[in-house]
Amino acid sequence: MAPAAFDAEAGGPATVAPAGNGAHHHAAKHGPGPDAGAAFVLESKGTWWHAGFHLTTAIVGPTVLTLPYALRGMGWALGLTTLSLIAAVTFYEYSLMSRVLDHCEARGRRHIRFRELAADVLGSGWMFYFVVIVQTAINTGVSIGTILLAADCIEIMYSSIAPNGPLKLYHFIIMVAVVLAFLSQLPSFHSLRHINFVSLLLSLGYTILVSAACIGAGLSKSSPAKDYSLSSSKSEQTFNAFLSISILASVFGNGILPEIQATLAPPAAGKMMKALVLCYSVIGFTFYLPSITGYWAFGSQVQSNVLKSLMPDSGPALAPTWLLGLAVLFVLLQLLAIGLVYSQVAYEIMEKNSADVTRGKFSRRNLVPRLLLRTLYLAFCAFMAAMLPFFGDIVGVVGAVGFIPLDFVLPVIMYNIALAPPRGSLMYIANTAIMVVFVGVGAIGAFASIRKLVLDAGQFKLFSNNVVD
Repeated sequence: MAPAAFDAEAGGPATVAPAGNGAHHHAAKHGPGPDAGAAFVLESKGTWWHAGFHLTTAIVGPTVLTLPYALRGMGWALGLTTLSLIAAVTFYEYSLMSRVLDHCEARGRRHIRFRELAADVLGSGWMFYFVVIVQTAINTGVSIGTILLAADCIEIMYSSIAPNGPLKLYHFIIMVAVVLAFLSQLPSFHSLRHINFVSLLLSLGYTILVSAACIGAGLSKSSPAKDYSLSSSKSEQTFNAFLSISILASVFGNGILPEIQATLAPPAAGKMMKALVLCYSVIGFTFYLPSITGYWAFGSQVQSNVLKSLMPDSGPALAPTWLLGLAVLFVLLQLLAIGLVYSQVAYEIMEKNSADVTRGKFSRRNLVPRLLLRTLYLAFCAFMAAMLPFFGDIVGVVGAVGFIPLDFVLPVIMYNIALAPPRGSLMYIANTAIMVVFVGVGAIGAFASIRKLVLDAGQFKLFSNNVVD
């Protein structure tokens, strides 16, 4: 542990005392009270199951529909083994980060922001800014991506009803942004608890629907021939395997666990483990079922999104239209929840610098800046989504260089420093090995994502009406 807690935003040492009132958990023993970002956006009123809903929404999303594609790059045995290993490693990593947060809270410093936790434990001011930059890139990228994908879902439904209709992709982007701007006025992370519970149910819903569709497609006479063979080229096999590993690592990432734990009513110690168990119970169902059924049905022909395999460009859909339409609707609705969750860090930063903590949360003094800033943020994200409909490729690069350090590297480093297990202990060695392996995975994943970006460059067109797959 660093000899003194470093409050990187205040510019000096600080000890934060846990308090009985959630809105004042950031109050220092001998310093000012909570800032507006802490008091309004990251208010600590939630239970462990609320945190479980937030965490599930942050991790379990439509990206699960890419998992059959990840298995395609490794085959049955290696693919399912790697999926299980990464699930175990991420659960372990998140539990370590929660223990570091509990450790700091027990010593009078409850951290509610990832950036402050990293600066405190690692004792480095530059680490604070590194986390700010990476978190901002991830959260803004996910917000742009969710708007783009939600608009794409609406366009899929619209084109099936009106194939020659006049509406374009950017119209649907505007629609999604307007809905998100309205929902963004929910003031705090905690206020999303009911939305995120519905999000959890939606993820279970489209998992069941898509998996049933894959089973039906796999059993039908019109299904493609099942071929599970890997590439004949050893170098291509190796590249595909590492690309699949980077996909799996990104799917399990979230980058905002400290902010989610901040929503817990103090004392938070031990509660996040229950939230993790809830989240990973959902993960066990939503990750494995579509992975197995999608890869079984389509084999090496499965596309990067299994829904596209069920709705081929040529020929009829391989599942009932109502089933696919309902699955797309569930995906669309959950994307709205994901967009809200990943915007919370941006909103917290805005509120910290624009709101007056001495005035009411819904006072005119605080309500007007909140309305303007959050709406402008979503307008920016919508503009970027419309301008860059190939943004998924860019997000792939951001995910590889963002999720990996925040979710796979920093937790083990912070645990080794804060709780200081003996250097020769199995835990210390395992933590170091995980760090080394995932630094390599991040580098290879970034290379694979950049390679895909280059290969897709010919399809890129600003303000295009088509989303590059």
